[in-house]
Amino acid sequence: MDATITEYLKYLKAQRHFSLATISSYEKDLCLFEDFLVKRSKLLLQVQRNDIRDFLMEELARGISKRTLSRRMSALRGYYDYLHLLDMVDGNPFRSLSSPKVEITYPKALYLEEVENLLNKNSKRDDFLAKRDQAILELLYASGMRASELVSFTSAQIDYRSRMVLVYGKGNKERNVPFGQSAEKAMKEYSSEIRPVLVNKNGEKNHPRTFFLNAQGKPLTVRGLEYILKAVEDKTGVYLGLHPHEFRHTFATHLLENGADLRLIQELLGHETIDTTQVYTHVTTKHMKEQYDSFFPKRKKK
Repeated sequence: MDATITEYLKYLKAQRHFSLATISSYEKDLCLFEDFLVKRSKLLLQVQRNDIRDFLMEELARGISKRTLSRRMSALRGYYDYLHLLDMVDGNPFRSLSSPKVEITYPKALYLEEVENLLNKNSKRDDFLAKRDQAILELLYASGMRASELVSFTSAQIDYRSRMVLVYGKGNKERNVPFGQSAEKAMKEYSSEIRPVLVNKNGEKNHPRTFFLNAQGKPLTVRGLEYILKAVEDKTGVYLGLHPHEFRHTFATHLLENGADLRLIQELLGHETIDTTQVYTHVTTKHMKEQYDSFFPKRKKK
């Protein structure tokens, strides 16, 4: 791997505060492009527009999706901006080319009845981890947290008096997210009855600080959270294709449907720009259409 790529990845971590997952994806994208240039006997500092076009055509021919290509273009564009900043290239050749147009896909959101049914069914479980899972479900829906935020916050970041959690989002930016009384009850029950038992299971001198723990008493991971949601479906018999991000979409959609301001939702979700939050206006329209069709079957037949 070229030394400039290594330095750029360090820059993304230290200066831009990119997540490890994003940096890993960027590294793969940059190395892939570097390998492409090696086959053409070219260096990274010698790239021209026709090289980029050929790269895109080759990737499309391999069946790579436009969404993935768009991400790769973003990674490469940022890398060449970095090289230009260091005066290693005269300009950024990726700035004169557009990324492949990606078909817009709107996030899926659960209906309120689906959420209530899931929470109700899970609350009737009698196994040891049921209360932990209930706290996770309640908080995911009530706060709109990202999966990475939910698994990383500590007990010290919870303020039960104001019912808020201090989380560190993308770019390590702080924000406070609220939660309701139902989530508070579930969190306190987990914290007092289940978490101490899990901590003792850990067996290590330094107890984990993260609020949510896995069955072995170790800090929960994003992959572990995804596994828990799948297990919840199996244990409750409520199959909704649950995913952490689906709760985030549902949180935002239900707020908007009930009259919340888009700027407030942007703040709660930790979106850098309002454009990212704007997608939920399309989601709620789709929701409304689906509900209309379900209540008016004759209209649906027409």
